[in-house]
Amino acid sequence: MIGIFDSGIGGMTVARAVEQLLPDHSILYLGDIARTPYGTKSAETIIDYSLRNTEFLLQKGSNLIVIACNTASSVATERLRQEFNVPIIEVVTPAVQAVLARSRTGRVGIIGTRATVRSNIYERSITALDPQFKVFSLACPLLVPLVEEGWINKRETKMILRRYLHPLKDKQIDTLVLGCTHYPLLTNLIQPRIGNRVNLVDSSIETAHYLQRFLADHPGIVRKNGDQPATRRYFVTDLTESAQQVAAKIFNRPLELELV
Repeated sequence: MIGIFDSGIGGMTVARAVEQLLPDHSILYLGDIARTPYGTKSAETIIDYSLRNTEFLLQKGSNLIVIACNTASSVATERLRQEFNVPIIEVVTPAVQAVLARSRTGRVGIIGTRATVRSNIYERSITALDPQFKVFSLACPLLVPLVEEGWINKRETKMILRRYLHPLKDKQIDTLVLGCTHYPLLTNLIQPRIGNRVNLVDSSIETAHYLQRFLADHPGIVRKNGDQPATRRYFVTDLTESAQQVAAKIFNRPLELELV
């Protein structure tokens, strides 16, 4: 069984992509809505939350963990791999691979939470593989709360995005990494404000493809359900009306969220 966790509902973009690519695999999801956002927290707190989230998913039967959160991926991955004897897949590596494959000029923008940007994980990972790349990172701390509140098409959200993205437009980037799994829900607002010629890298989709390849190379780790239908359970640490609405928007169907 595939276990997926995020600081809130944004990681459901990863879960949705996994559902589509791996329909025969069961999924357990945990959205830590009660403690979102992670991006404003200290590294020690993020690691503590990530350990608890992983323990919950393993106790429920997960054989593999996907950290569907850029903040937790950038801060907690190594600790989780030290503590747990299961594969831990994070969202940064798949996005970095996509950047290297798609960028034409080597000028790349990253938008993410303060913790992700502070960790410098994207710049270090990209330039370690190709030192000629120029990486420009920008923290966008207001975007996660706006998505969690369901303010996806509000005028205020559009204004904030325009303000955030303006410095990156001046850098003449050709690729922009959506370095938070909440941000794909804002793609329709981000693309026209950064420019239609800029290639957007969605870490959610890239992670699902990465997981698909990983499971193909390691077929014994997570078994398919065979004749039994795959099960999908979506747990949250707080149940709000806005969370239910955004979840339904992500999956294009009503979704039962279980409170833990």
